[in-house]
Amino acid sequence: MVEFRIDRRSGVATYLQIVQQAKQALRLGLLAPGDKLPTAKEVVAATAINPNTVLKAYRELDREGLVEARPGLGTFVRRSLARPQAAAGSPLRAELADWMGRARAAGLDREDVAALLASVLEEGYDGPAGTSGTAAR
Repeated sequence: MVEFRIDRRSGVATYLQIVQQAKQALRLGLLAPGDKLPTAKEVVAATAINPNTVLKAYRELDREGLVEARPGLGTFVRRSLARPQAAAGSPLRAELADWMGRARAAGLDREDVAALLASVLEEGYDGPAGTSGTAAR
């Protein structure tokens, strides 16, 4: 089961943080079709947020066709976003973990790494200065 973590300083709406974390778990294969999401009550107990916020996030995931609410039973994953290339044991993930170790050894902190990744991601998919990139999609 996924555990949601809320960063109140992020500037991202709480319900969107839940949506983003659920999608990340779906992409990484941590959640699969048929898996049950934590109840709103469980999320509230773990994060101290309003139950309506959890329900709003779950409605958004439902609207996108990723989960479905089953009255009296809970909210269940309808479809996955996982790709084998992003799975826990994939070579790409291992390479990224190795790179992360080198970045930390070089003295980069979390914000440095985030900025570097965002920059490379932007260039890889959008190209420098907003031009179309040549990276495979």
